[in-house]
Amino acid sequence: MRADRFFAYGAALGYTCDLLAGDPRRAHPVAAFGRAASAAERRLWRDDRGRGALFTAVCAGGVLAAGYAAERLTRRSPLAATALGAVVTWSVLGGTSLGREARAVAAALADGDLTAARERLPHLCGRDPQALDGPQIARAVVESVAENTSDAVVGALVWGAIGGVPGLAAFRAVNTLDAMVGHRSPRYRRFGWAAARLDDVLGWPGARLTALLATVAGPDPRGAWRVWRDDGRRHPSPNAGPVEASFAGALGVRLGGTLSYGGRVEHRPVLGAAGRPVEVADVERAVRLSRRVGLLALAVCAGAGLVSRRRR
Repeated sequence: MRADRFFAYGAALGYTCDLLAGDPRRAHPVAAFGRAASAAERRLWRDDRGRGALFTAVCAGGVLAAGYAAERLTRRSPLAATALGAVVTWSVLGGTSLGREARAVAAALADGDLTAARERLPHLCGRDPQALDGPQIARAVVESVAENTSDAVVGALVWGAIGGVPGLAAFRAVNTLDAMVGHRSPRYRRFGWAAARLDDVLGWPGARLTALLATVAGPDPRGAWRVWRDDGRRHPSPNAGPVEASFAGALGVRLGGTLSYGGRVEHRPVLGAAGRPVEVADVERAVRLSRRVGLLALAVCAGAGLVSRRRR
């Protein structure tokens, strides 16, 4: 595994910033990238896979090149390299904001305010909130916490350990592109294909590490392993499946089932059929599990960076 020489220190500092402050409140780099990607989409969109591949290459490739250039500029200065890694890590990670949004929805549900919970849910996932009742919203939140633990925390740290700042930034860029154009709507079925497939490839190692760490860190390791083994492959997403299944088993709940995206109803397999239905209190349990998984992922990935440094 190739790692940026100072990734371990920068990642630890960036993770701490996210832990204490959440996402940067002003001039968020991911938001800026989203605006740039939207502008590129307006120029490049055609109902064609080739155009979608070009769009993905331009956007993700631009971020990769910028990350590589920044890394080269700071390579001779340990302090500058560590600061760069910290800033990029803080910008890319979203674990604390994920927990805050999940808890906000849970608080609304606990107060019996279904309207507020529905209004808040789109901050976490793209489901149609008006089609969901309280228990379904709670289930959607737990599923979103599980999947975003992989996408917004573990996967980013993995690619930072593999490719330093360029890997960290490029992974988040691809993940953002997938969220923007990777869904199967009529507009993006072809154009978003390349972004969705590339996100599947880059998300593979982080999803497996997330499932493994959720199994180790969860309250029921045997249950997590059993549901991951039995149900992980049944999910239509190759990466969300193992993650959601391991969380379902660890928490002893049922995930999956019928849901609605953009007016389109999907009937997904149930993960952890022997578990009980999700309750509001399970949102807090999922957030705490997500936090433990993130800390363990930091230890694993930063440790890999230190080992790589010693071998040089």
